[in-house]
Amino acid sequence: MGLIKKKTASRGTEGGVKYVCDVCSSDITSTVRIRCASPVCHEYDLCVPCFSDAKFSRDHEPRTHAYQVIEQHSIPIFTEDWGADEELALLEGAETYGLGSWADIADHIGGFRSKDEVRDHYIDTYINSSKFPLPEHASPDDKALSERIPRDVFQARKKRRIEERKEAAKNAPPSTPKQKPTASVPACHEVQGYMPGRLEFETEYFNEAEEAVQHMQFEPGDGLNPRTGETEPEMELKMTVMEIYNSRLDARVERKKIIFEHRLLEYRKNAAADKKRTKEERDVLNKAKPFARMMKHDDFKKFCDGLEYEHNLRQAISQLQEWRNNQIGDLKAGEKYEQEKQTRQSRGPPLGQFDRLATNRISKPTPPFETPSATTALTAPELPLRLQQNSGLSTPPPDRVMSNGNTNGATNGFHTPQTKTKFVPKPLPNTVPLKFKKEAAADLQLLTPEERELCSVLRIMPKPYLAIKEGIIREAMKQGGAMKKKVAKEICRIDVNKASQLFDFFVHSGWVARA
Repeated sequence: MGLIKKKTASRGTEGGVKYVCDVCSSDITSTVRIRCASPVCHEYDLCVPCFSDAKFSRDHEPRTHAYQVIEQHSIPIFTEDWGADEELALLEGAETYGLGSWADIADHIGGFRSKDEVRDHYIDTYINSSKFPLPEHASPDDKALSERIPRDVFQARKKRRIEERKEAAKNAPPSTPKQKPTASVPACHEVQGYMPGRLEFETEYFNEAEEAVQHMQFEPGDGLNPRTGETEPEMELKMTVMEIYNSRLDARVERKKIIFEHRLLEYRKNAAADKKRTKEERDVLNKAKPFARMMKHDDFKKFCDGLEYEHNLRQAISQLQEWRNNQIGDLKAGEKYEQEKQTRQSRGPPLGQFDRLATNRISKPTPPFETPSATTALTAPELPLRLQQNSGLSTPPPDRVMSNGNTNGATNGFHTPQTKTKFVPKPLPNTVPLKFKKEAAADLQLLTPEERELCSVLRIMPKPYLAIKEGIIREAMKQGGAMKKKVAKEICRIDVNKASQLFDFFVHSGWVARA
């Protein structure tokens, strides 16, 4: 084949589409080439010396096949510094890789064009044109640029530009420092299975792709029926299998390109940076990883930094709202509140007076704090007052007293301590109270001492109690904070005596009001 699409390892190099002679394999990209116009020879190119000596290969027949002379379209048509060949390669690259993949399009064009240069040229020439979507000089009769700048002058400028950029790229410091070469074996890199000398992995994407073509053979003259001249079904099947194999190779190259572009092989560095983030930040960045396939490394890094900054802002706003709800007015008091909050969360469950394992429990490390469920947020002291104001209830909770017309013990805007009567559960007949053990009662640390005593007398484990509590309070909030005891018994679905005491306890605590 005379056409080679050369993808370079580094961005902004010569790259682009290359043409080679099918006889002597010389590079004829920048010179005049002869292409066979017969349908038998697909993209068959010859250099001028081989064409003049009547040299040929494969199915090409120089005596009978027609040909066409292809010159280099290195003349300006839209702008003074871009030739027609580069304009055509720009549109081909945009169609192949999609608008926005400017680095890939720059590689397709070649000639040391950078992605920023390609993007700016496309926007200025095509997008900002007064004849959008056509450029300014899109008319075939408009030859002002090509007449003002001769072909030889333009080609000399292009050659000088390429030589200058090639020299600058050669003298530029390497983007990564030179490292000691390593052996190309799977065990010599921090990522297991990667061979740095070959830039390959021990197990590639679609690792079994070669199995479909390993025994496939192509002989000269195969595939065409000599009588009809049509392609045989077996050859069509082989070409279909080859197309599938090539598509899998393209997918493999694309994934390698993402790995190298985003420096995913620097495992230790990435793992160290990941450890410094919180769990919420790691979850946000993991959800953003699919966008790395369509973004460059620098752009993706800015994108992730923006997401991380937004996450931190949301957390700061949530924290400030929590401080405001707790009537904290300055940052110093807020810091003190956070320290005391961490101290409370790090405490273990209170020890009993006759706990035989008290000394062992003290010596053990503090268990990690579990975030309480949504029901815990509903146990705030001011909840019943809000519910009463919304529902129009006038009866205050039994543990609150009126002081100068103000509820909740507030006098002239200041809170005064109020004595609260303790709820004493009634023992059930012929029932022995439960004795909770730390290993047998899950979520016991989420209950208050009164709730533990209630669960012990009524023989209800902590988890079922929390589920009943959440269900009753949710239903009460739907009804404006008030509920009948009959409805509570239906929600509990347990013994009526236990459900009745639970409802009385919730009313006594002020979480639910009687309807």
